[in-house]
Amino acid sequence: MDRIQLLAVSGSLRRESYNSAAIKAMGLMSPENVEVRVYNDLGNLPLFNPDLDSEAVPAVSRLKTAIREAHGLIIASPEYAHGISGVLKNALDWLVSGEEFVSMPIALVNTSPRASHAQAALREVVTTMSGLIVEDACVSIPLLGSGLASDGIVGEPEMAEPLSRGLSEFCAAIRAIEINKAMHATSA
Repeated sequence: MDRIQLLAVSGSLRRESYNSAAIKAMGLMSPENVEVRVYNDLGNLPLFNPDLDSEAVPAVSRLKTAIREAHGLIIASPEYAHGISGVLKNALDWLVSGEEFVSMPIALVNTSPRASHAQAALREVVTTMSGLIVEDACVSIPLLGSGLASDGIVGEPEMAEPLSRGLSEFCAAIRAIEINKAMHATSA
């Protein structure tokens, strides 16, 4: 596996979101053989309705395609009322019935260490959907109130080092998963 493609999703629609800044910073710090693509289309998803054919909803089709093309998914979510954001939960609901999310390696980014309820809720949802949380890749950094944007995060070792280490661990886990899949495919 020469190149790793990661999809990064922020559960915040705020223009100056710390969650969005953190995943953008991961993209800025990624090595040449790792592409971190930030997905910016969650706000265009309609409210989840299982009566709709998700493939006929363009925004849902784009999300599913982006996930299918990724080797792993990075999710950063703010905490709203002790839960994950509505926009993120809505996106995950659209993915429940598909195969795109099953066995997908997942790294969670928490930009407010006091936001433990959202992280617990996100872990529950991701696990229920059969995503594979890579524990060593999950990162919690104290961005809340820092005023840092993505470029400032990259220049601040207290923030950059955990994100860089999480990204490195995530890529190593993805490579191991891909090698394991290849070994099983050749032995079958």
